[in-house]
Amino acid sequence: MPKNTKVTQREHSNEPVTESVADLLSLEHPMDYKSSQMSAYLAPYFVLLLLIGIPLFFLELAVGQRIRRGSIGVWNYVYPQLGGIGVSSLMVCGFVGLYYNVIIGWSIFYFFQSFQYPLPWAECPITRNGSQAIVEPECEKSSATTYFWYRQTLNITSSIDDTGGLNWRMTLSLLVAWIMVCLAVIKGIQSSGKVMYFSSLFPYVVLFCFLVRGLMLKGAVDGIAHMFTPKLEKMLEPQVWREAATQVFFALGLGFGGVIAFSSYNKRDNNCHFDAALVSVINFVTSILATLVVFAVLGFKANIMNEKCVVENAEKILGYLNTDVLSKELIPPHINFSHLSSQDYTEMYSVIKMVKEDSFEQLGLDPCVLEDELNKRSGNYFVTMFDDYSAGLPLTVVVILENISVAWIYGTKRFMQDLEDMLGFRPYTFYYYMWRYVSPAVLVVLIFATVVEMAVSPAGYNAWVEAEGSERFHSYPPWALGMAYSLIIVAMLPLPIVFIVRHFNLISDGSNKLSVSYRKGMMKDISNLEEQDEQRFILSKNPSEAPSPMPAHRAYLGPGGTQEMTNTNYGTSTKTGYQNIGSPESEL
Repeated sequence: MPKNTKVTQREHSNEPVTESVADLLSLEHPMDYKSSQMSAYLAPYFVLLLLIGIPLFFLELAVGQRIRRGSIGVWNYVYPQLGGIGVSSLMVCGFVGLYYNVIIGWSIFYFFQSFQYPLPWAECPITRNGSQAIVEPECEKSSATTYFWYRQTLNITSSIDDTGGLNWRMTLSLLVAWIMVCLAVIKGIQSSGKVMYFSSLFPYVVLFCFLVRGLMLKGAVDGIAHMFTPKLEKMLEPQVWREAATQVFFALGLGFGGVIAFSSYNKRDNNCHFDAALVSVINFVTSILATLVVFAVLGFKANIMNEKCVVENAEKILGYLNTDVLSKELIPPHINFSHLSSQDYTEMYSVIKMVKEDSFEQLGLDPCVLEDELNKRSGNYFVTMFDDYSAGLPLTVVVILENISVAWIYGTKRFMQDLEDMLGFRPYTFYYYMWRYVSPAVLVVLIFATVVEMAVSPAGYNAWVEAEGSERFHSYPPWALGMAYSLIIVAMLPLPIVFIVRHFNLISDGSNKLSVSYRKGMMKDISNLEEQDEQRFILSKNPSEAPSPMPAHRAYLGPGGTQEMTNTNYGTSTKTGYQNIGSPESEL
C-alpha cells in the first residue's frame, strides 16, 4: 500500500494511545465482559442477572453473614457431604488467579512502555534492506498496534505447539503483578480491605477519562451503535447464554468464595439484602460504562482498519481495470477512486460480485464490512484455554450445588425464617421461588448446553499467522485438548472425593469447627460478659440477674437435629440467650 494514502497517514499519526487501549481491553478475558460480542450479550446478561445473579448473590451474602465462616467451612456446616464445594471453589480461584495475573502483567507492560515518546505502537517499525527502507511486512498487513501486541508484547508463535522460549519481558511483568497481589493480601482482611478502597474507586476515574476521550474519536458512534444493536440470531446460540452466565459469575464473584468470606465479617443484623441489590445494580451500570468505553474506541479502530481494507482492495480493482480483467462499465459513474468512501466501495463490490459471480472468488476481493472488524478477538493461546475451560463449567457446577444445598437440603422455608430472624424482616417471595425452582433450573440448562457444545463444537483457538498478519482458527492438538479437559476435571474433582470420604465416615465432617474470626469474636464477648458480671458482683448484684449483652437467639437445632441445645455457661441452664461456644452463632 502506498505510504502517502490517507489511511496510512492516519494510522501512523492519529490516536496511538486510544487504539492500544482498544487492543488491550478487547482481549478475550472475563474482565467484566466479552467485549467483542457484548452487543449480543446485553439482553442475556440482564436476564440472567435477574434470574441467577441477584438471587444467588444475596444467598451467598446471607449464608456467610449468618454462619460466619469462610467459603469452605460454610458448606461443611450446611451439608458436610457437599463440603467439596468450598474446595472446588478454591481450585477455580487458583486457576483464574493464574491467568488473571497474566492479564495484569500485560497491563503493567503497557504501562511502562507508555513512558516513551513516540509510543512504540504509534507506527510500524522500519527495516532496512541495504539502502532501501521498508515497513515491516507483518505490521503492514495488520496495523501498528496489532503488530506491537502480537510481536513486541507476546512475541507469539504460529501455533500452540511451538512454545517459542521464555518471554523475559512478560516474565518480569508477571513477577511484578504477583508482588502487587502479595502486598495486597499479605495481612488478610486488614490489607485487602484497604486496597479495595483504591481498586474499587480509581477505575471509575480512568473509565470516565477514557469515555470522554473515546466519544471524541471518529467512529465512536459506530462502535456504540454496534454494542446496542440486538443480534437475534446470536441470542439463539447456547454459547451466548453460557458466556453471559459466566460473565454474571465473574462480575458478582459468585462461586469464588470471596463473597461468603467477606460477608462473614459483617454484623449479624447487617441488611445484606440491600447490599445485594445495591452491588448488583452498581455492577451492572459499571459493566455498561466499561463496555461503552471499549466500543467507542473499537469503533474508532474498526473505521481505521475498514478504510485500510477499502484502499487495498480499491488498488486491486484499479489493477484489474488496467489489465482489462474487469470492464470499466462495472464501476458506477459517481465513484471517484481518489476519494473512495466505504459506501462507494460496498456499492462497487456488490456490482462486481453480481456480474462476475462465477469468477468472483479468483479476484480475491474482501467485503470490508465494518461489522467484521468489531467482531474480532485476540489473546494468548494458554490464557484463552484457561478462560474457556478452567472457570466456565466448574463455576456453574459450584454455583448450582451451593443453590441446591441451601434451597433443597437445608430448606428454603427454614432459610427464609433464618433471614427474618437475622434481618428483622422477611425477604420477598421472589427469592423463595428463585432459590427453590428458577435458578436451579436455569443453571441445569446452562450446564447441559455447555456439555453439548463441548461435545459438538470443535475445540480450538485463534492462532496468529505471521505471514498473513491475521488470525486463523486452529484445532487443539491432542495434548492441549487433554490439558484443557484436565482443568475441568481437577477443578471439580474435590466434589466427588469429599462426598465419598464423608459418606463412609473416613474423615471428620468439620461441621463443629468454628472459624478463627468467629472464635475471636465469641471470646471477646465472653470476656466482656465476665467483666460485667464481676462489676455487678462488686456492687452486690447477683450475676444471674444481669441482662445478657447478647441479642436473643432462637435455640440451636443443629444441622439436622430437632432437640434444643441448652447453655450451661456460668452455672445457668437456659434455652435462649448466650449460645454454647462449641456451636455456630445461627442454626444454619
